[in-house]
Amino acid sequence: MGTESLPLFPLNTVLFPGGLLPLRVFEARYVDMIGERMRAGLEFGVCLIASGKEVGAAAQPETIGCRARIIDWNMEQLGVLQISTLGTRRFRILAQEVTPAGLVIARVQDEVDQAAPAVPADFTACATLLKSILGQIDAQMNAAGAQGPSPIAKPYQLDNPEWVTNRLAEMLPIAPRARQQLLELPVFPGRFEAVLSCLREHQAI
Repeated sequence: MGTESLPLFPLNTVLFPGGLLPLRVFEARYVDMIGERMRAGLEFGVCLIASGKEVGAAAQPETIGCRARIIDWNMEQLGVLQISTLGTRRFRILAQEVTPAGLVIARVQDEVDQAAPAVPADFTACATLLKSILGQIDAQMNAAGAQGPSPIAKPYQLDNPEWVTNRLAEMLPIAPRARQQLLELPVFPGRFEAVLSCLREHQAI
């Protein structure tokens, strides 16, 4: 499997494949990086911060992150870029360097997730729970007359075990470090089983 150079955006959040992540970008290093990625039609990497802060000196990222594809943008305020991104694939950082501008550039390799060999046990219960949550989100947005996009990418893929697992992983009431541990697991059986265990612990299913 090949490697490539990928600019990183270390954040205090975890992005999963198929997840939506809106970003307000104002630091020059990231505005420039996002502009270059948009012009070239390329992705960038989102990683949870292992140490450091989002603003200022370059933060140290966790080793496993997720590629982000820019799907929408605007600049209503000069110098402040509003973008919407969609998580695509997990990657592993093999090496990294910090540019003079303070941007982290990593040599990465994609992490390949295997499809579920069969429909996992208890998947129906997980899909039913997620369907109920998504219905509540849609109802709340309609009641509020919200004009913006749904916080969950459509179309919903409630028959896709990987998509359901990742959406539930995003919604669990857990700390970012625990969410990062879920991202680091292969979807099957690791991440699905961990999400299922957490749902049972919180008596959600």
